[in-house]
Amino acid sequence: MTDTPRILFVDDDPTAGDLFLRFTRQSPFEVAVHRNPLDALTDFREQGAQLVVTDLSMPEMNGIELLRHIRDINDSVPVIIITGYSTVDNAIEALRLGATDFIKKPYDMEELLLQVERTLETEALKRENRLLKRQLKDEKLRYRMIGNSTAIQNIYAIIDKVADIRCNVIIEGESGTGKELVARAIHNQGADADKPFIVIDCGALTDTLLESELFGHEKGAFTGATHSKQGLLEAASGGTVFLDEICNISDAMQTKLLRVVQEQQVTRVGGIKPTDIDVRFIVATNRNLEKMVAEGEFRADLYHRLNVVKIQLPPLRERRDDIPALVSSFIEEMNARYHRDIDGFDAASMERLRDYSWPGNVRELRNLVERHIALADGKRLHLQDDLVSSLHEGDAIDADQPDLSQLEKRYILKLLDRFNGNRERTATALGINKSTLWRKLQQYDKESPL
Repeated sequence: MTDTPRILFVDDDPTAGDLFLRFTRQSPFEVAVHRNPLDALTDFREQGAQLVVTDLSMPEMNGIELLRHIRDINDSVPVIIITGYSTVDNAIEALRLGATDFIKKPYDMEELLLQVERTLETEALKRENRLLKRQLKDEKLRYRMIGNSTAIQNIYAIIDKVADIRCNVIIEGESGTGKELVARAIHNQGADADKPFIVIDCGALTDTLLESELFGHEKGAFTGATHSKQGLLEAASGGTVFLDEICNISDAMQTKLLRVVQEQQVTRVGGIKPTDIDVRFIVATNRNLEKMVAEGEFRADLYHRLNVVKIQLPPLRERRDDIPALVSSFIEEMNARYHRDIDGFDAASMERLRDYSWPGNVRELRNLVERHIALADGKRLHLQDDLVSSLHEGDAIDADQPDLSQLEKRYILKLLDRFNGNRERTATALGINKSTLWRKLQQYDKESPL
């Protein structure tokens, strides 16, 4: 397709075609005139057009039939109908099929050309808007994620592939890697981006609360249920439900959730009538669900229902090239929040940031940047030891070459001791949420000490 708009003019009257050619000789578009609508249809199928102008009453195929065939090939090209039989029924039928406009016979050729030019201008603006939207969509920030490393580019590619097919997705990755950001990106890039996106933290709710939140309840279903309540799964119908930390739900809740995922129906607590829903499930976990299935900790049937596509998020230490871009983005965000004018970290500090292993991943990096900006004295940041104890103490604890999980455990317990057992301050320093820290400490209690 060239930049010159191409117009098909279809009319079995040769005089009309000749007149249109004469009037458009000096116009900035290419014109193809056809007396036979079948020939016009073949031309359109082979070469396309930016506008079709067609008579309504023609032998072999009328304008309505031609419009219908054109719409089968291209549902957006504008079509102007010329008719001497401009009844209301014709207008309704043509508009229903997607005709752009009507012009009645007898018509003034200059009037028709003015209508053609207006239509082409409108279509050019539409194309320009579509192009701009595509360009914006191609920007990686559309995912609300930062980074261009190979590892994160692979995640972008998967997001693009699954966004519009509404399949269930499992997102696995360490705490702080951005699992919710990926879930939101999948939803926001899909055709149902205007529909609900509801987040449920499975690790923060008991079974009873989780069931009531997910499924809703009827009045009188339990003590305190003074009125009926719609569940989040009903509220999310047509959209996406993001179940964070799904590895923490009980076997009984897994069984109930399995039925919902399979049947796309939900029954409120205390209710008897199921309600149809249409929900895409995206679940996240910082544990390996496949391993949990093998060890009998997670239902295999639920896992396979959810595991249509699995996304494995890389930890920050595997995408170190993204650290400068992440730091720059966080500084821009914090400058606006704290009304600062920070330029960035000095070169030596940036080198240390790139070399660090980041057990708390992107969340830990963000918190570190925020702490430094909140306490900054000048425009250039320098890593301060009292704010980054993790960066210089981490080197001393691996003398016996423990594995990563052992390092993580030692580091967390060391910080917990530093903050005198204060879990909230420890979680903040780690860049993880309190529920994640609580689960890790529970796990450590079950293990023999290192």
